[in-house]
Amino acid sequence: MSRSKLRTLVAGLGIFLLAGYAGMAGLSGSPSLQVAPAAAQTGGQVPGNWSGSSSASDIWGVIRKGRCGTVSIPDKQAGCLVQSEGEEFRAFRNGPMSSIGGWSMLAMLVVIALFFAVRGRIRIDAGPHPEGRTIERFNGLERFTHWLTASSFIILSITGLNVLYGKYIFPAIIGKSAFATLTMWGKMAHNYISWAFMLGIFMMFILWVKDNIPGKVDLQWLAAGGGFFSKGVHPPSRRFNAGQKLVFWAVIGGGVAHIFTGLQLLFPFEIQFFAEVFTVLNLVGFSLPMELTVLQEIQYALLWHGVSTFIMLLLIFAHIYIGSLGMEKAFDAVGTGQVDLNWAKEHHGLWVEEMEQEAAEDAGQTAQQQPAE
Repeated sequence: MSRSKLRTLVAGLGIFLLAGYAGMAGLSGSPSLQVAPAAAQTGGQVPGNWSGSSSASDIWGVIRKGRCGTVSIPDKQAGCLVQSEGEEFRAFRNGPMSSIGGWSMLAMLVVIALFFAVRGRIRIDAGPHPEGRTIERFNGLERFTHWLTASSFIILSITGLNVLYGKYIFPAIIGKSAFATLTMWGKMAHNYISWAFMLGIFMMFILWVKDNIPGKVDLQWLAAGGGFFSKGVHPPSRRFNAGQKLVFWAVIGGGVAHIFTGLQLLFPFEIQFFAEVFTVLNLVGFSLPMELTVLQEIQYALLWHGVSTFIMLLLIFAHIYIGSLGMEKAFDAVGTGQVDLNWAKEHHGLWVEEMEQEAAEDAGQTAQQQPAE
């Protein structure tokens, strides 16, 4: 090899080594190529005195409580590293709401069982009408409305309770994969069947609100305990007694709460109303937050959706019991729509008198309209 080629090779190798050294020195930040230890090797201390005079625990404590910084992007919520209300929501949902709701449902079922054991089935004291006479209690449209609302509410309750309690029961029975699939389909059913429930609530209100206005006769019914605790006691009642009116308004109130919170959960970025509701409540003495993020709105919606469900379920348990096993001939009202005349007289005597009077008046008018022979 000639000297000129050797000099060229050495010079190229020297330039390559010099460039490599410059690059390594730049990456390490040290002319002697000494690399600083990683944060994990320095006890968690981040280089650069980033926290100033404050300790890391103080700074992260403030962030954990929801303190937000500033960002230059349009989404200002990105400045919040931790949404502290999420932990409070999770703790309440999986704690008091879940445990109190579950124990309340169990307690209601126990109370119903004890009541049935002591009182037994409420019979017709006069016995079924000897001639089998009946009176129409609900027409076809009313029965359709009842079953539309009832069936959709049952499905919504089962699928909703599965989200809250299913993870504690079904994975051990059917496996995690099957439970995940079941819950996914249940969630889809919940979203779509909710529209049938909304329609049912609207129809119920239109059809029955006129018969569910409280009156003085309801106080008499309540004073007598509805006749549920003593045989032969039949307090006066119109088409709906005080107990049925209580269930009606609870269903309407709870249904409206479900509708609004459900719509907010279906369309979280289009519907938010808790801030406006809290503003109104603050006018009468409450002290509630009036500026809420979308995520906070969703959390409030989920909580109220769940709490109102448990309240409705407790009343519906009693309603189902009285309308089926607890009272003789009661189911016929929503089954065929025709109820035994003696049953109607004992439980809704004032209503039967009104119906018989209307029938007599209609018969009289028909007779007057017929020409004499």
